[in-house]
Amino acid sequence: MVKTPEPIRAPIRALFAPVRALFVGDASAGILLILVAAAAMLLANSTLSHEYHELFHGTLGFTPVTKLNTLHLWVNDGLMAIFFFVVGLEVKREWIEGQLSSADQRRLPVLAAVAGMIVPAGVYLFFVQGAAPELAQGWAIPAATDIAFAMGVLGLLGNRVPASLRLFLLTVAIVDDIGAVLIIAVAYTAGIKLTWLIGAIVIVGIMLALNRMRVKTVVPFLILAIALWFFVLNSGVHATIAGVVAALTIPMVGKDDNTMLEKLEHGLAPWSAYLIVPVFGFANAGVDLSDLGMEGVLAPLPLAIAAGLFLGKQVGIVAAIFAADKIDFAPRPHGASWAEIWGVSILCGIGFTMSLFIGELAFPGYRLLIDEAKIGILLGSACSAVLGYTILRMTTKHPGDTQGLAKES
Repeated sequence: MVKTPEPIRAPIRALFAPVRALFVGDASAGILLILVAAAAMLLANSTLSHEYHELFHGTLGFTPVTKLNTLHLWVNDGLMAIFFFVVGLEVKREWIEGQLSSADQRRLPVLAAVAGMIVPAGVYLFFVQGAAPELAQGWAIPAATDIAFAMGVLGLLGNRVPASLRLFLLTVAIVDDIGAVLIIAVAYTAGIKLTWLIGAIVIVGIMLALNRMRVKTVVPFLILAIALWFFVLNSGVHATIAGVVAALTIPMVGKDDNTMLEKLEHGLAPWSAYLIVPVFGFANAGVDLSDLGMEGVLAPLPLAIAAGLFLGKQVGIVAAIFAADKIDFAPRPHGASWAEIWGVSILCGIGFTMSLFIGELAFPGYRLLIDEAKIGILLGSACSAVLGYTILRMTTKHPGDTQGLAKES
């Protein structure tokens, strides 16, 4: 068998590295999101457009929950509650024994995440000033970062990116999720129905009591979590908040070395990443561009969201890291250059899942504004993904590159 010379194999490996990365590591979930978003856009602008929209927005012949009478509502208010439950489990684990467990570890990602939410919101409000007053309700849309999408793009780079930057991106995205959940609970809550809310509070109290009693079986927690979701759904608070609250009551105890929380997280995380989030993306990313036209694509709303994600995120996060490093509040990620930090900060502008979710909440009943918001989210996320990947590809070195240089010298 003829062996290909190393000088030929090296450029071939470099050429096909991104292709290999699609199927391994952190990239797969992000790539799946890209594919389902593309599929949704293609269907929404094809001869099957009516069938696509009817599938998700047509009234169901039967539904066990009267408030959820379309498949779209079941996805957004039902399936996504499980997504938020997994987010809550991850946040609790990281806060108790992970990368957010000490004040020193929390300083930089918390500061960067807060700046990465405030600045995009400010950019958004700057772009929509003077436009329709209801557009101000969308200020939080560009404030969120999509963990799977951003980590997926980072995964395409293999082990080029320093481990400290990968950890930084993950922790910023986790803190970002906490902020997004608080925003949804406070800013996008409808009229409160007190009876249902009191019932939800009672259920949370029972779950906390089970936690304090160190109950080691998961069944009562899951039954109460479903009941909590139903009560919160009817209370006026968005139903997905029930997922986060329920997760925070899950105890860090178990019958063996793995805690109940870890078992649930490990069991549900793949379903969330590879089923729930893609289904959500497929149900929400499709926009019929013929209804918008170029005027709709270039309207104040999509431009404001795209600018918030693409410009606001990177400016806010880089500025926060630079200031923290200069005043010795928190050092920048170990072993990372400022160019690499800039590249990762741009990746934080990939909003997709959480941004699409907030977009639906920000403009209830305004189908045109929701579609315009989706265009802005897709545009801003795509620009952030492409530029962030390009900068990191140009400024980072693969370990193999370094070894090759050492041999030549």
